[in-house]
Amino acid sequence: MIGMGESVPFRVDIADEVLDDLRRRLRATRWPEAQTVPDWSQGVPLDRVRELCRHWADGYDWRATEARLNALPQYRTEVDGLWIHHLHVRSPDPDAIPLVMTHGWPGSVIEFLKVIGPLTEPAAGDAPAFHVVCPSLPGYGFSDKPTGPGWGVERVGRAWVELMAGLGYERFAAQGHDWGTSVSTAIAQHAPDRVIGLHLVPPLAAPDPATLDDLTDAERRSLADLERAGAVEDGYSLEQSTRPQTIGYGLVDSPAALCAWIVEKFRAWTDWEHRTFTDDDLLDNLMLYWLPGTGASAARLYWESFKAVQQRFAGSTTDEVTVPVGGSVFPKEIPRPSRRWAARRFTDIRYWSEPALGGHFAAFEQPDLFVAEVRACFRALTA
Repeated sequence: MIGMGESVPFRVDIADEVLDDLRRRLRATRWPEAQTVPDWSQGVPLDRVRELCRHWADGYDWRATEARLNALPQYRTEVDGLWIHHLHVRSPDPDAIPLVMTHGWPGSVIEFLKVIGPLTEPAAGDAPAFHVVCPSLPGYGFSDKPTGPGWGVERVGRAWVELMAGLGYERFAAQGHDWGTSVSTAIAQHAPDRVIGLHLVPPLAAPDPATLDDLTDAERRSLADLERAGAVEDGYSLEQSTRPQTIGYGLVDSPAALCAWIVEKFRAWTDWEHRTFTDDDLLDNLMLYWLPGTGASAARLYWESFKAVQQRFAGSTTDEVTVPVGGSVFPKEIPRPSRRWAARRFTDIRYWSEPALGGHFAAFEQPDLFVAEVRACFRALTA
């Protein structure tokens, strides 16, 4: 049984010399030559990384972001032997739904800063408000780094159940994307009686073989995009799922390497033309990897869980999820399961939406639309 220990208030307080060291490293970067093509097909163009790193060193204001984080209630709570960092913002609405929101890689709780306030505010009509809990995954942000193997998504899900119970929420809802989708699903499978419902962006579900001779246009596009992404976008996951320690040396030592490794994915996985986040927002997220030195520990979650997730998506496993579920499938997301594919695994889908804008980092890209999706989902799930 997972144990939960002490919980203590937490404030971010980064020493000046740590920021000075970051600036020194950025200014002393040994740059490679430029790519030999005029696009992103060989990776992030040199000019883009140099521009971001120049701003990171000489224009970016970490102290403003530190103040934004510290304006929210933050804690570190001991769960299953690790101290887990989390934001915990209660709604003034006494009927608010407790909601644990889980980020993924290469994200962080920074992704949720623009949606926490709106989600906690009382809403008009029958739209719910939420008591929002945003934990940093083990090995991410200001959570502890596991010192031994075994911290895969199932264990994280069990830990989140105990975390929510320790915060006084015996029943709660879960929301997630990327690794957060798998963690939220693991919560529902571990403790279905504790879960009000899930909002997944999107639900992780394999294409249904029975539909392959009768695909919709949307399903056909989804499969084509998935095949293309597998051919050109998956190098990072192969490295992180097999040799996270090796890539970790560069990610922990070189801010330029960390910048290129992560920003590539924010460019490839977003609805870039319609994004609302700025370069400063991207750097805010990078800081939650740079400051605690989590390049290796965050990548290690792929070593722990990526194979099992791949098998599940390939249809090799048929584990069902029986709690009420809502899915939002944003147009630039990959993968984009259809509702009938998802229904093979998620047996009680009560909300399904395909918004017009947004991609993999929906809360970061389209915060207003994301808030509307979460509210609409749980209005349907609790009706």
